[in-house]
Amino acid sequence: MRIEPTLRALADPTRLRIMRLLAAMELAVGELAQVLGQSQPRVSRHIKILCDAGLAERRKEGAWVFLRSAIGEHRAPPLGAAAARMLAMAEQDDAQFAARCAEDRRHLAAIRAGRETAAQAYFARHAAEWDELRGLHSPDGPVEAALVRALGGESLGALLDIGTGTGRIAELLASRANHVTGLDKSPEMLRLARTRLQDLPADRLDLVQGDFTALPFASESFDTVIFHQVLHYAQEPAPALAEAARVCRPGGTIAIVDFAAHDREELRTQHAHARLGFSDEQMLGLLADAGFRAAPPVALPGKPLTVKIWTGQRLADQAHAPRASHKKEVR
Repeated sequence: MRIEPTLRALADPTRLRIMRLLAAMELAVGELAQVLGQSQPRVSRHIKILCDAGLAERRKEGAWVFLRSAIGEHRAPPLGAAAARMLAMAEQDDAQFAARCAEDRRHLAAIRAGRETAAQAYFARHAAEWDELRGLHSPDGPVEAALVRALGGESLGALLDIGTGTGRIAELLASRANHVTGLDKSPEMLRLARTRLQDLPADRLDLVQGDFTALPFASESFDTVIFHQVLHYAQEPAPALAEAARVCRPGGTIAIVDFAAHDREELRTQHAHARLGFSDEQMLGLLADAGFRAAPPVALPGKPLTVKIWTGQRLADQAHAPRASHKKEVR
């Protein structure tokens, strides 16, 4: 960051308001325009100035563009952190600015309510098919409790939830993590996750669109990596686990929640499952090849599907090549 563009970007009342709104939560361009009571093109011009100065960041999700602050506690360079502190102090000491910010935050209630309404409509459209799938395996509550136990009592540090979906697992584990990143390929799922997680402080949450075979993160970025009911969508699980290993720090933890091997072929056509679960031999081999030392798996029997939880610790040596036998598997 440079001081002159930073100061020029902050020398406008609307841009000051935008930065305080983004400190509260990530917002779409249209949502910002709604709160500010300004046209979307005008708000977009302000956003460009803030992004060019390094104070805000854009993220495209399908047809939507979301904005977040780039100067939160977990991502700011020193100059950005100083700018964030200055804005927080200004809201404390400048009564007029504080009143304007408070009014803006009151308008966020309408944004939150709109997201909730959209989420409820989505769940209503898909409730029947999800209920059908849930009826085949252990209830969510015991599975989630077993996952929490499997992860132990220590801090989860920087947490990556791959295939975050509705954000339920990120929500479940957020209190034990310093920072939560949820990744999903579907923009619609990310909007559901954003609704569920919108009360989490903005500087402790990132929601990112991406593919689990090419994670858009630097190596050794995370302490804990979660795949919750995701890996059965992978035609080739090995590359997904290799990517998880790449972004996991040595000594970090991976947890995979998925089905034990089964023969319910209808799940391929009705729910797009590429894999009919995993045997312990398969999964433990995949984890070893990716560079994880596996712990004994946990089984939660259901009718007819059993849910398994496999965990492992990242080894320091990252030179692991997948075995050819994994590439030949079809289930």
